[in-house]
Amino acid sequence: MSKTSTSKASTLAQLQALITGLQKQFPNGQFTLGNTAFTTATLVQALQSLIDAINAVNTAQANAKVAVAALRVTVATVGPVVLALKRNLLAMFGTATDTLALFGLEPRKAPAPRTGPEIAAAAAKAEATRIARGTTSKKKKLAVTGNVTGVTVTPVTAPTAAPPAAPVPPVMPATPSAQTASTTPSAPSTGAATK
Repeated sequence: MSKTSTSKASTLAQLQALITGLQKQFPNGQFTLGNTAFTTATLVQALQSLIDAINAVNTAQANAKVAVAALRVTVATVGPVVLALKRNLLAMFGTATDTLALFGLEPRKAPAPRTGPEIAAAAAKAEATRIARGTTSKKKKLAVTGNVTGVTVTPVTAPTAAPPAAPVPPVMPATPSAQTASTTPSAPSTGAATK
């Protein structure tokens, strides 16, 4: 229960209690309130009219909530149809103002040509947006590389075909007489003791 409805219920209860108290304690009473004379019957009538007005507002608000909910459902279902119909009529009749006026529509207004300062402002805004977003052209994107430290990157290359091997000439068996003595001096033996 909302705060407003709670206060209305409390007001109604208080007004009803005033009526009950007046009828019980002062059935034939006379009152002067704000320079106006009242009898118990006229006070009860005034209080009851206020109760009736509050109840009428409560009923109207409850009915309004139901009506608003029904309206929202109808707008959700019929609204897209109305929009599509308007678009269709605008496409069919274009700039025929008399025909569109029959449907309560006006032709679409052509956008006014932009002035030099407006074009310059739009270009500056677009440039600022590119800088803020960090967007670049394809060539600039290719130039951007990341810095990675502590990692060695080995490029993978496609295996290349080996060049054809040159024919190896046949080897002739060596004969003992053809062997030549070695001309290099032999190294001294390390096992011999020196004195």
